[in-house]
Amino acid sequence: MRIDIRKAKIIRYLTPLREGGSLPAIVEADDGFKYVVKFRGAGQGKKALIAELIGGELARAMNLRVPELVFLDLDERFPITEPDEEIQDLLKFSVGLNLGLHFLSGAITYDMHASQADPLEASKVVLLDNIITNVDRTPKNPNLLIWNRELWLIDHGACLYFHHSWTKWEEHSLRKFPLIKNHVLLSKASKLSQAEEIISNSIKTSTILEIVNSIPEEWLIEDSNEILPEEKRSIYATYLTNRIQNITLLTKEANEARNGNI
Repeated sequence: MRIDIRKAKIIRYLTPLREGGSLPAIVEADDGFKYVVKFRGAGQGKKALIAELIGGELARAMNLRVPELVFLDLDERFPITEPDEEIQDLLKFSVGLNLGLHFLSGAITYDMHASQADPLEASKVVLLDNIITNVDRTPKNPNLLIWNRELWLIDHGACLYFHHSWTKWEEHSLRKFPLIKNHVLLSKASKLSQAEEIISNSIKTSTILEIVNSIPEEWLIEDSNEILPEEKRSIYATYLTNRIQNITLLTKEANEARNGNI
């Protein structure tokens, strides 16, 4: 697997998406496409972008559908043209590289009562979210879209929450994830063992390293700690490797949750 993420420049701010905690927006880039952009200057900052990148590309490596991820550059002169003061402040703090997801025009939010989901696909999504400790794929907030009658995954910014403190990260990598019981697709995930085998065969150490090495270095630099970017890459890689190596335990946990035992 080779990660090749395109880069484009934001040329127009179109629509704020107020329902997102990270204040995302629809923008137009100089490549002619529209994107939902996650700004580095919002809420959880660059860590949310890292989680979005890792979660999205790991999903893609499992042959799950994710909108194309693109690095979006925001020029320092851009915020001056924005009349809304709140948005202008967000843009000022977001100068540099941000992350965009290709805008899926006409997509609708997944409804667990009305939408269909293939059992194997649902099982892979459940195990993905168990691996990356995704707290944000629930009936209340599914972060799934139906586009062209297919299931698409979005919004992985709340994953990998260990990196908000960097303490006991190795212990976190070996833990279960009881919140999987709240997963929106759990009831449809009837092929967890088959999904486990597919993921074990498709996600190799080289895959994880390729994804981790695609993180822009500027996203890995923080004023709040002195951990070097390369050390952070190593932590992310080890964390994900540990989770994948323990996938049988995570599969068992998901099955127990399906049976109401956790």
